[in-house]
Parts: sequence; C-alpha cells; structure tokens
Amino acid sequence: MTSDRPPDSHPDGRDLIGPPSQPPRSIPPPPESRHSLPPIVKHVEPGVIDRAVFGIASFFAHFGHAMRMTAGALSSMWRRPFELRSTIYQFESLGVKSMSIAALTAIFVGMVMAVQFAFGLQRFGGMEYTGRIVGVSFSRELAPTLTSVVVGGRIASGIAAELGSMAVTEQIDAIRSLGADPLKKLVLPRLLACTLVMPLLCSFALVLGFSGAMIITDIEFGIPSTFFLKTALTTVNFRDFYSGMFKTPFFGALIAIIGCHYGITTRGGTEGVGHSTTSAVVTTSIGILVIDFFLTKVSFLLWPAYF
Repeated sequence: MTSDRPPDSHPDGRDLIGPPSQPPRSIPPPPESRHSLPPIVKHVEPGVIDRAVFGIASFFAHFGHAMRMTAGALSSMWRRPFELRSTIYQFESLGVKSMSIAALTAIFVGMVMAVQFAFGLQRFGGMEYTGRIVGVSFSRELAPTLTSVVVGGRIASGIAAELGSMAVTEQIDAIRSLGADPLKKLVLPRLLACTLVMPLLCSFALVLGFSGAMIITDIEFGIPSTFFLKTALTTVNFRDFYSGMFKTPFFGALIAIIGCHYGITTRGGTEGVGHSTTSAVVTTSIGILVIDFFLTKVSFLLWPAYF
C-alpha cells in the first residue's frame, strides 16, 4: 500500500530538504535599533540677564569696529591720492538729493507747530507770542534735530545699501587686493561730505520751517507776517541759532559712520543687505536723539554765558 506523501518528506509531515519548519515568532530588534530616534532636546529660551549681556557685548563690538573704521579713515585723509572727485560726488548724492525731503519736513512741521502754539496761546490771550516761541524752538532744537533724524535715515540707509552690496559681491575685497585702501576710497568721502553738508541742510530747513509757520499763522489766525517776523527776530539771536547749528556736524558724522559701519560689515547676501539697511536707519535715529541730549548739556556747560 503506497502513501500519498512525497519520498523526501518525514512521516510526520516535515520537509527533509530544508530546515524543519517552526512556528512563527516575533524577533526582537537589535539593541542599537531600539534607540534609533534622536533624543528630544528641549529648547531653552535665554533669560533676561543672558540677553542683556549679549546686547551689551554686541554694542561694544559694533562700537569698537566703528571707531577703528573712523580712525583709519581719518588717518588716511592726508595720504595721496586725495579723493576730491568722490567727495564732490557724495556732496551731490547726500546733500543736493536730500533737499526735497528736508524742505517738505521743515515746512509742514513749522506749520503744525505754529497751529499748535497759536491754539494754545489763544486760550490765554497770548497769540502775539507765537512767532517768538516758534522761532526759538526751531532755531534751538526742531530744525537741527528733526531734519537730521529724517534726512539721516535716508542717507544712512543709502550708504548701508550701497556698501553692503559691494561687501556681499566681494568688491571691497577686490579694492583691497588691488592695493587700495577701502576706508580712504569708500568711507572718507562719505564722512567728509555728510559732516559738511548737514549744517547747510539744517539751515535751509530752518528758513523754510519758519516761513511755513509765518504763512499759516497769517492765513489761519490773522497774525500779519511782518508782525510775526518782527517779534521772532527780536527774540531769536545768533546764540540761539548757534546753539542748534553747532550740533549738526556731529549729527552728520554719526550718520556717515553708522551707515558705513553697517555697510562694510554686511554678510549673508541680499538678506544681509536688507538687515544692514534696517539696522542703519534704526541706529541712526536713536543715536541722533541720544547724542542730542549730551550735546545740549555740553553747550550749557562750556558756554554758560551765552545761554
């Protein structure tokens, strides 16, 4: 009697060719695969003290680089060749092209201040003092400081964007590799032009702002322009004009230094250029307001008889 199982099979049904079949069982993973996922790292935000320390260190780093850059540019002033043509070009680029924004700012600020003072003094019956107050406030503070803030933002952003584009495209390194001094060729003309042109812009803004105030008070409140001008000139003297205008060269130098610093230190392509431009505008506005306080205190300490 023959059996139906194949000849190479075991009587109990197991295959004789291959290994004996075993029931399926779960195979544990190798030890190293049990921890194949990276550990979860909890992000810890820096504390207030850490942020303050980092901010102070970053400020002194920027300040040190800006001072070294300024010292290098000034020390190269008397070395040939003199960058006269480049300085004249920067006069036009930074000064002449900024006259429109300085004029509009001064005219409308003068009109607003005249309206505010006239309404306030009308309550007390002292509208005839409007010209005196507007003249003193514009001569001492509004014309130099406000014009420097508005025009400085435009100048600093332009300098930072121009030098930043040169930095990310390695044009500054190319100038250095050719044997030229980038501080003399790029920084010094902008520093000289901005320092010398800012007093002219602020004087121009003072005249236009006072004219706008004089016109609006004549139209809105019936104060004759001749009376407004006469009362203002009897109150404002050269000392008031000087106390405001002597700050403007410092404002101009600060604007150029901040713009050149952020432009030369630009890294990271077009994104870095945008970041440097924004930082230059913000730093310029804050820096002008900060040093304005100290320059005002210095003017009172150095020339007490004049004020």
